[in-house]
Amino acid sequence: MKEMSTQKEIIEDFKVLDGDLEMTLNYLMELGEKLDTFNEKDKKEENIVKGCQSKVWLTYKKSEDKLFFSGDSNTAITKGLLSLLIRIFSGKSCKEILDTKLSFIGDIGLNRFIGTQRSNGLESMENRFRIIALSNK
Repeated sequence: MKEMSTQKEIIEDFKVLDGDLEMTLNYLMELGEKLDTFNEKDKKEENIVKGCQSKVWLTYKKSEDKLFFSGDSNTAITKGLLSLLIRIFSGKSCKEILDTKLSFIGDIGLNRFIGTQRSNGLESMENRFRIIALSNK
């Protein structure tokens, strides 16, 4: 069987929730709880993702030609959204990150669950991943 892309896996995970608002938000919070522990010393101004209402920190390490991300947020749902982006972008080359089109957001109708402010924050987080990739090309 052909391996599913990460975004397709995410879409399948959300399908089980059947569009239920409470279950979707709870699932996002659970995803955030599963993120690797973020080093407190990295919670500094230079790692803050600008454009998010919540505080979001994003760091990375480069190994060979791949970028590996870690992050945190001070709010549970935003942390869950961040975990989805880390799952998609971490372990990819700069070119792969820049070439990745995020289709899962529309495919699962995520915007209707998270509202305008979090949607804008999600876009800011996505942009930060891409800026990091551009600066490491």
